[in-house]
Formats: sequence, C-alpha cells, structure tokens
Amino acid sequence: MIKEEIFAINEYVPGKSIEDIARAYGLDPDSIIKLGSNENPLGPSPMAVEALIEHAPKVSIYPSADANELVNALSGYTGFPAGNIAASGPGMDGLIDGLMRLIITRGDEVIIPTPTFSYYEIAARANGAVPVFVKRDEDYAVDVEALLDAVSSRTKVIFLCSPNNPSGNLVPEADVRVIAESTRGLVFVDEAYVEFADKSLAHLVNDYDNIIVGRTFSKAFGLAGLRIGYGIMPQWLKSEYMRAATPFNVSRAAIAAGVAALSDVGHLEKSIELARGGREYLKAHIPFEVYNSQANFVMVNVALLKAKDVCDGLLEKGIIVRDCSSFRDAGESLIRVTVGTRGQNERVVEGFGVV
Repeated sequence: MIKEEIFAINEYVPGKSIEDIARAYGLDPDSIIKLGSNENPLGPSPMAVEALIEHAPKVSIYPSADANELVNALSGYTGFPAGNIAASGPGMDGLIDGLMRLIITRGDEVIIPTPTFSYYEIAARANGAVPVFVKRDEDYAVDVEALLDAVSSRTKVIFLCSPNNPSGNLVPEADVRVIAESTRGLVFVDEAYVEFADKSLAHLVNDYDNIIVGRTFSKAFGLAGLRIGYGIMPQWLKSEYMRAATPFNVSRAAIAAGVAALSDVGHLEKSIELARGGREYLKAHIPFEVYNSQANFVMVNVALLKAKDVCDGLLEKGIIVRDCSSFRDAGESLIRVTVGTRGQNERVVEGFGVV
C-alpha cells in the first residue's frame, strides 16, 4: 500500500523538547533552556495572543478558504500585491508540499545544496521526485558551478535557503540571478530567517517568472506553534498553486494571530534586535569556531570533538542545542545554537567553556 518513494525518506529529526530532557536527565523543566529549534525567546506578540483569545469562540466556523485576511495584511507588510502572495499551513512546509504536488511527476529532479533544511528532501521524495544533492563550499556558500552542472531537463525545482539553515549565510543576489536564468524549473528561495538578515531576495520575484520566496511566522514572529507560512510568487504561479493547495489550510485562529503579529511592529523590532545582538555575543564568546550568521542562530564547529558528545554534555547542564550531524553533508562536528535572552546566552557560553 505504501509508495516505494516513502521508504527512501529518512525521518525528520526535530529539536529535543524540554519535557524529553527533563525526563532523561532528571532535571527541573524550569531550569532547562531550549535553544535547538530557532524559536523566538521573547515568545509571541501580546497582540497575537489577544487575537487568539478573541477568536477562540469562533473556531467552530471554517476560515476563509484562501486566508485572504492574512494575505491582505501580508501585502501591506511585504509591499507585494495580494495576487503575488499565498498563505500556507502547516508553516512553510505546507507551501513546499503544495508546490511539489503542483509540479512534480514521478522521476522529476530537485536540486538541493547541502547541508541545508532537510524538509526539502522529504517533500521531494514523498511526491516522487529524485533529489540531486550538491555539496556546498568549505565556507558553506552554494557552489554555483557545481549546481548548474547538476541542472538537467528533468530539473523542476532548485532549493536555496537564505539565510541558510544551519550555516546562517546568505545566497548572493548575483548567484540567484544566474541560477534562475539557467533553468526552466522553479527556484525556491527559503527566507524563513529573513527578518534577522541584512538583505532579502524577494524583489527578484518581480524580475523572474520562475522564482518563489517562502517565508514563515515561526521565527521572528514567535508563532511556531500555529504553523503559518506564506509564499511570494509570480501571479501566474499563484493562480495555479491555489488549484492544488488544500482549502482552509490556515486556521481561523492562526489567521487572526498572524494579522495581529504583523501589526505589532514594536515586538518584531525587539525580536530582531535581540537576535542580532545575541549572535554577535555568541560569536565573540563561545570558545570554538563560530560562523558569521544572518539568522537567529549561530553554527559552531567543535572539531576535533564530536558534536554529539558536546551536545550531550550541554544537555546534562540543561542546555538544549542542535547537533547538526543529522543534516546531510554536515559532518560530525557542527552544532547550531539558537540565540536566546542575554541570560540564556551567558549560560550557553559557560557551558561551552567547560566542555
């Protein structure tokens, strides 16, 4: 009964939960800090919480099929017309799934520069596509020449994560332009962490009819538990995408919270300021190689040690960070650390210092 493609999928590895670590190490849950999933340590906007409470009695009623209230709010936030924006759930993952369902036929290829977010591979395989992996350079930049060599007549999607997860670096605009001009397939630019970055690539949607930008409310807006994503895309693609998208895929409560979060500029600015300052603090004080980052996390190289051993040692201290060995081509010495509050960051630095 199960499609054979499913058996080639490695199960997604999420960050460890506070509850899991409390049980495993006999720790007080309140003493544990969770810096392994790139969540916002400030939590959601109070305005978003108020919107959730206000709309709770209405959850017996279906939301709008296309989340038009949220799309209109996103139009104001991004500067793009509503005709270029599609809201999605669950999160940006839902956008990727809908896109795969729309364009992939069995045997099509998608190109994935590694190491990067693992869900691209999962979505591609589940829909019958063949993932083609192109390893990044030593500094984790996309190897554009190798990527272009991998493009074939079967290439349907090229995934580019900017800032990249787990390395935190941006893809240069010039590289994206070259890639978009070298394929008939779609170029999916994942900007889950763009609010923390110095530059966005979304404006390229106006220049190319094969670029789509994916974003999320899970990071800067602190709404990971509501699973809201959206895509900025050419209008021709949105009209076709909506044919394949699941109706009502953004809940009524999520729409309300998302609209409210977009209106709380102060909370967003505070979240961005915390992440930008925190990542510089971590880079300056963690006693291992820490890579420059444009996201709300930093990547740490603990060679000649193994990431698993270091992460286990931090877990014993109640500090959850992400062992990157589950990322394809990441090796065994990389750790991703979410930026926390100042006190949490100080605990992380202290924890690394006694490894």
